[in-house]
Amino acid sequence: MLRLCKIVCALILSGSAFFYSGCMEKRIEEGVVVQGIEVGGMTLSEAEEAVGNRIAEELPPLTVHTPTGDYVYRYPQLSFSSDAKSVLKGAKAGETLFVHVTRTWADLEEEAERICKENAREGKNAEVFLTDETLTYTKEERARACNYARLTQDLTSALASGAEEVTLNVEERNADVSEEKLREYTQKLSSFTTYFDKNNVPRVENILLSAARCAGTVLQAGEEFSFNGRVGLRTPENGFQMATVIQNGQFTDGIGGGVCQTSTTLFNAALLAGMKITESRAHSLSIGYVKPSLDAMVSEYSDLKFVNTREFPVYILMRVEEEGIGFEFYGKPDGTVYQTESVTLMTMDPPPPQIVEGTEEKEIRAEKAGLASESYLLKYDEKGNLLSRTLIRKDSYATVQGIYQILPE
Repeated sequence: MLRLCKIVCALILSGSAFFYSGCMEKRIEEGVVVQGIEVGGMTLSEAEEAVGNRIAEELPPLTVHTPTGDYVYRYPQLSFSSDAKSVLKGAKAGETLFVHVTRTWADLEEEAERICKENAREGKNAEVFLTDETLTYTKEERARACNYARLTQDLTSALASGAEEVTLNVEERNADVSEEKLREYTQKLSSFTTYFDKNNVPRVENILLSAARCAGTVLQAGEEFSFNGRVGLRTPENGFQMATVIQNGQFTDGIGGGVCQTSTTLFNAALLAGMKITESRAHSLSIGYVKPSLDAMVSEYSDLKFVNTREFPVYILMRVEEEGIGFEFYGKPDGTVYQTESVTLMTMDPPPPQIVEGTEEKEIRAEKAGLASESYLLKYDEKGNLLSRTLIRKDSYATVQGIYQILPE
């Protein structure tokens, strides 16, 4: 057996770049260069390791381009297979050779799934948010779906062909409601403002409190608005103060004075926005902050109600000025413009004043003329053509007898 080993060790294989050193180790002939590395004199395993290290150093990365950014994969996450062993085995002395390298990726499918999850998203509609005085919007987001099967196929093909870039194939779908569309449906429809004496603090507080409770309302298509339902009872427990009210045909002090100015302002803004008025009443006396038959008196037993007859929601906002309160309606315009008209049919002089004696001369109660009036809603098209003139209300406002105090004679 020992003799056979010596014979084998002395044998030179014709046409081979290898020779045997001892009886167990094969070495590559001198002058062999593989993948730019001098491997002559190395054992086959040493040469394979050296060539493998060089391949790993030079292995090109694979970049996946996606909407959320690039994913870059390098060795060792990307591995490889090659024909280095067969090239080395067949190498002849003095040859310069290169091996064929194919990148491999053990967790390709798992990474493809991760990429898809991180790039897919559900669509999100734009939204409008309402406060008492503003409308704010959030932008829509497009839905995005990832083609997982296409990605795994493209990655596999890129590994085989040596390509260094792959672009993720996604399908995007627009949101059902865009911010642009939402803004089209929330344009200003109307605005109306009345003014007050800022020095009458309790009355102003009542106006602002009741206005704030009406503001921020979203009135859906076909929905009815109730002023009393929104504002609540005018009581101290509900936050209202003592101020001038009209009661039994006279100006007097009462809880919640000034709230009728809020309801009147809202009434006019609703008319100009095309709302259908289902309940409104005039004061017993005419008032100075709005024209006759365009007021809206509210009390525990009298309400202001209107219905949104449009096909889409309307949004009610308020505007507070230093000496005024206003309401604005927002929604989808339909090309119609509304105006109001007040017509005084007749005026009535107050009766002769009542004279009483006292310790000083003063006006106890100012006289006030009465009148009969009516109001109309005028409807125009976009070109300014009058489409209709509809009666809103006919009203009669009472006279007030003046009372004056004089010194006795």
